[in-house]
Amino acid sequence: MTGWSALDRRMMLAALTVARGALGTTAPNPAVGCVIAQGEAMISRGATQPGGRPHAEVMALAAAGAAARGATAYVTLEPCSHHGRTPPCAEALIAAGVARVVVAFAHDPDPRVQGRGIAMLRAAGIAVDTGLMERDAAEILRGFLKAQRQGLPWVTVKLGVSLDGCIATRSGESRWITGPGARTVVQRMRAEHDAVMVGIGTVLADDPGLRCGLPGLGDRPRWRVVADAALRTPLTSQIVRHAAAHSLILLAAPEADAARAAALRAMGVAILTVPRAASGGLDLGKALAALKTEGLTSILNEGGAKLAGALLRAGLVDRIAWHRAPILLGDSGLQALQGLGIERLADAIRLRLLARQEYEDDVLETYEIRSPVLGREIAPGEIIPESPPAVSSGPSA
Repeated sequence: MTGWSALDRRMMLAALTVARGALGTTAPNPAVGCVIAQGEAMISRGATQPGGRPHAEVMALAAAGAAARGATAYVTLEPCSHHGRTPPCAEALIAAGVARVVVAFAHDPDPRVQGRGIAMLRAAGIAVDTGLMERDAAEILRGFLKAQRQGLPWVTVKLGVSLDGCIATRSGESRWITGPGARTVVQRMRAEHDAVMVGIGTVLADDPGLRCGLPGLGDRPRWRVVADAALRTPLTSQIVRHAAAHSLILLAAPEADAARAAALRAMGVAILTVPRAASGGLDLGKALAALKTEGLTSILNEGGAKLAGALLRAGLVDRIAWHRAPILLGDSGLQALQGLGIERLADAIRLRLLARQEYEDDVLETYEIRSPVLGREIAPGEIIPESPPAVSSGPSA
């Protein structure tokens, strides 16, 4: 449909807003928003609940009650059509007597849906219009969409760097390269991803909590992930001490010490055994596929330089958040990316700038990957056999 009214846009914006507020809480289900409106009046709003149930439509319809009859429902994703732990949302909309449904992203890639929800609504005589603010909805749904289509979570690499591309001094000092404004943005990014991921080097150097520090969001992200081939994460570290309350997943090599694994599991840590790649490091593609199986749809990678480089080398990165501070570290600094193995300019990883924002003196530039890696196009998630160790015995192993 074209020629959307100002009212349609206002109501869908409200649905998108409540959907974004649910990001990071609903995996493996998508974060969806729904608004029920009678004419100019917004009757109710609903978002997918933590853990993915109930769905947004059910929440909004419950709040609307009898007022939903004859109303318009604005939904950010095609209503589901399959029976699971709850009846289909398409059936709930029909039973509530809504007259019209406006859907932003109209084709849920879940094989149990794929257009069936919209078909059910139309078969029941409900007017269905699709495509309003579709790109905005797709941005919120990006993790769910990638997980459904490729079997891998969405990966954002976040780096806080000096003007000359360093993430720390040679001694490893990195707190703080960027200022308070940029750090607040990072906390919001943590809240909107299912997991934050680091290498063991970051854990050993900084003992991070890897939780969101914004008020009311201390339970996010739902998962913390550490690439730790040899299970060197200390039992006394913050993330292990809090693992029972804040889920921690360690990615370990098959030969990791069994006694060490048992001690970690006793403290509530989940351990995923990941095969090694031909290069000797953990196969990060298989690691991400395993994390998707655990229910993760989006990951914010916060370090270190080797892990970020390995993810990029393997073609596993969807977006880069490059936080740049106006300081210089020169040749005494630790470069932000290691192990890419690029020797020719033709093989450079090329990016497309999506957004640029300023926070006090710092700048956040957000990029998506656009180039061939190692001189050829690669599919997202493809593991390149000749890549350097994805996770080595060094700081980010």
